[in-house]
Amino acid sequence: MIPIAKPVIGDEEIHAVVEVLKSGMIVQGKKVEEFERRFADYIGVSYGVAVANGTAALDIALKACGVKEGDEVITTPFTFIATANAILFQRAKPVFADIEEDSYNINPDDVLEKISHRTKAIVGVHLFGQPFNVKAILEICEDHKLILIEDCAQAHGAEFGGRKVGSFGIGCFSFYATKNMTTAEGGMITCNDEIVAERSRLLRSHGESKKYQHEILGYNMRMTDIQAAMGLVQLEKLEWMNERRRKNAEFYNRRIKVDGLRKPKEKYGRHVYHQYVLYLEDDFPLSREEFSKYLSERGVGNAIHYPKPVYLQPLYRKLGYKEGLCPVAEEAAKRVMSIPVHPLLTREDLEHIVRTINEVI
Repeated sequence: MIPIAKPVIGDEEIHAVVEVLKSGMIVQGKKVEEFERRFADYIGVSYGVAVANGTAALDIALKACGVKEGDEVITTPFTFIATANAILFQRAKPVFADIEEDSYNINPDDVLEKISHRTKAIVGVHLFGQPFNVKAILEICEDHKLILIEDCAQAHGAEFGGRKVGSFGIGCFSFYATKNMTTAEGGMITCNDEIVAERSRLLRSHGESKKYQHEILGYNMRMTDIQAAMGLVQLEKLEWMNERRRKNAEFYNRRIKVDGLRKPKEKYGRHVYHQYVLYLEDDFPLSREEFSKYLSERGVGNAIHYPKPVYLQPLYRKLGYKEGLCPVAEEAAKRVMSIPVHPLLTREDLEHIVRTINEVI
């Protein structure tokens, strides 16, 4: 089976982790500080704050910006549930704006329709490695005095207008095992706002400004030096890994030739293909379930990202959200299918995947 995702872990990562273990200094320390600086430099911002995971990054970023109970935060329903759950953590209300059909990202026109006097922030997601329409969303934020949070969990190195995502608002990254770069678990907040950065540092570590001096209520959501050491190596490989993803996607775009399969395209800037997502249109000869079974039986890993909009998850239905809220997202959830695009695919893998898909009829 060709896996849908596979982390690129080599001797360099193993050596870096072993060196930290041998040092005896394994919790948040100098390696974390170095990783924060290097990652912030890569994104093109002044500050990086390393945290335990991508969900923690979203939660802390929202808190650091002052989102609170009674506020509304607009976001996309077509994403991993953590994006919206982080809003619930603030006792704020997630307000879901529909997506664009061709990018799967939040639709600025629908965002405008969803703004109210309670709206405090917009959480946009650079889904599947594709930047959302940053220019349009930034203009909305400026016009309505809203905070922009960028969920960059799937978009390390993606660019809009020549700038890295995570540099426009407050960026929130995940380094989970399947991401474009990994520290196994881990996350990062990126920004140019010193106050947000400092408050994020307090929040990740029990509100501690110095040893045993606690200024605010905080968490234990720190990154370890073990993770940071791995992250430093992965960051060096990131551009190579992203280019491999892009080349694999280009291969698919050229070679997959089946009616009824819509292939992804670069709409707003540099796409880094965390996922390569096909859209099954009405004239495709198989149902999605049949297509998934067909691929699996021929050794091609596949997955559905995502099978339902967030607001149709049981948790959100209990909160009163109902079907029909975002029809484009609901339709996409019924039709999308991801195939492998990770950097460790061989030419033989790629040819087998393309041949398998082209022989579906």
